[in-house]
Order: sequence, then structure tokens, then C-alpha cells
Amino acid sequence: MLKRWDDLPAQMRTPAVRPYYDALAKKRGSLIAKRIFDIGAALVLLILLSPVFLVLAVAIKLDSPGPVFYRQTRVTQYGREFRIFKFRTMVSGADRLGAQVTVSQDARITRVGRLIRRCRLDEISQLLNVLDGTMTFVGTRPEVPQFVAAYTPEMWATLLLPAGITSEASILYKDEDRLLAQAGNVDDAYVNQVLPGKMRYNLYAVKHFSFWFEIRTMFRTVFAVMGKNYGDPLAENGRSN
Repeated sequence: MLKRWDDLPAQMRTPAVRPYYDALAKKRGSLIAKRIFDIGAALVLLILLSPVFLVLAVAIKLDSPGPVFYRQTRVTQYGREFRIFKFRTMVSGADRLGAQVTVSQDARITRVGRLIRRCRLDEISQLLNVLDGTMTFVGTRPEVPQFVAAYTPEMWATLLLPAGITSEASILYKDEDRLLAQAGNVDDAYVNQVLPGKMRYNLYAVKHFSFWFEIRTMFRTVFAVMGKNYGDPLAENGRSN
């Protein structure tokens, strides 16, 4: 739930964050509904998808040595660090062998990993994070501490809510690995070129938070995975923030 303003971390109690906090403070009922939905939907989906979890786990273990899950440190609500669950799609220890951001045709991706990524199945294990409260279905994608350190004061407003599995920014930037493939320094290109663009949508979602709009985003995500393209939600609403 949303903390009192005086209980926020010091780096979030700023004039840049205050308008976003005030907007969310008026929607505490919707925030409660959001958490109830997260718990119920995560439980149901974990049960329904348990056969898929089993198949993926076996395929990953047979394809390459290493654990089934990739557990990387990310940042969620109020700047707290947590370990994300992702089905492993790269060789074990890949984060020590290259950039934090993965690009298309990355040599670290395994054969099974390419198929899992193409079907976007590596993210479904984050249902475990949703259940424990470190993540939510719809929200700003969790970044590694290295990238959070590059946040502007306003970007910290996205951490008023838990990190999400999907978002409007995730839909529009679903092919960011291709955008970064030609970059000389992938991490720098992500921070300076991709992240600011994604944050426009993330900040808009926080200031104009709506439980029902988030349900719409979930459906848009499913259709996006199936190849359906959508317009710019900021342009649709005729405003930016």
C-alpha cells in the first residue's frame, strides 16, 4: 500500500515526486483492489500454468547447464532491492559476460532460450514475485540498481508502486533489443536513449493510475505478444504527463 509521505525514502520526498504521490493518494481504494487482484490472479495462473512451468524447467535443464531460474537483483517499490524470477534463457553467469541489457542475436542466449524469449514465456515465472508482493501485474518494469542510479528526480516517482510484469512502455518497446543491437555501448545507449522514452509512459501511468486501465493494459499485452500493434496511448489521450 502507499506509505505516508513522511515515511518515504529521502530521495523520493522531492518536489518532482510530490504531484505523482498526491495523485495516487486519492486512489487508495483502487490500489487495494489492485493488490487483491494481484493475489487472486497470480494464484489462479500459477495453478493453471504449472504444466508449462514443468515443461520449461525440463527443457532448460536439458539444453544447457545451470539453474532453471535466473535470479537477478532488481529494484521495486520505494527503492527496495529484490531478486526477480525469470526462466533462464541465457548461459549460466551471462551477466558477468556482457552488458546488463540483452540485444537480439546475443551470443549468450541458449537455443531453448531463443524460443522462450520469442514466446515471451521467460516472464511468467514472475507470478511468484507478484504473489510475494515485490511485483505487480502492471507497473514499471524493474530495473537493475545500476540503471536506477541514473534516474532523474522525477523518474523516482515510478517507484511509488511495485515493479510490474508489463506496462504500456513494455508493449511499445517490446523490440528494444533490436533497437540496441547496433549500439557501441549497449548499457549507455539504454540509459540515454531508451530509458527516457519508456519513462514518459511509466510516469503517465503513475499520475493517471486507474485499476481498469491496467486491466486494459494486460489485454493489450496478450494481443501484442500475438503480433497485434497498437497506437501511442499518450497520443490517444492528447497529453504527455
